[in-house]
Amino acid sequence: MTVTIYHNPNCGTSRNTLSMIRQSGVEPTVVEYLQAPPSRERIVELVSAAGIPLRDAIRKKDTPFDELGLADPAKSDDDLLDAIEAHPILLNRPFVETPVGTRLCRPSEVVLDILENPNIGPFTKEDGEIIIDAEGKRRV
Repeated sequence: MTVTIYHNPNCGTSRNTLSMIRQSGVEPTVVEYLQAPPSRERIVELVSAAGIPLRDAIRKKDTPFDELGLADPAKSDDDLLDAIEAHPILLNRPFVETPVGTRLCRPSEVVLDILENPNIGPFTKEDGEIIIDAEGKRRV
């Protein structure tokens, strides 16, 4: 199974998602999108495949979102793509693509819905939140 994660190693949600993918038995293709930003076309493909509006793929926290006036509803998708192109940190993460589907995995456990083997056994996030308990039951 081919799995690709658009990853930021400094993001706990992204690290948790990557851990769940690996715990499912898959070594994904890891794209550190801040080092190798996806093209505009690729961003549009990811967002479309995830079934979300581009605006929902924009990260607000710890980004130049407010300074760039991106909350303005008059900003077009082209304006938003221009901003992401200039500031890749604005692209929310992690996006994950699998043969089952594509998702913006926020929260990280969303990835379980698109893994071919979502039965990953017990899993606890870095912050201590139990996602799958010792009996293999999802807590979410």
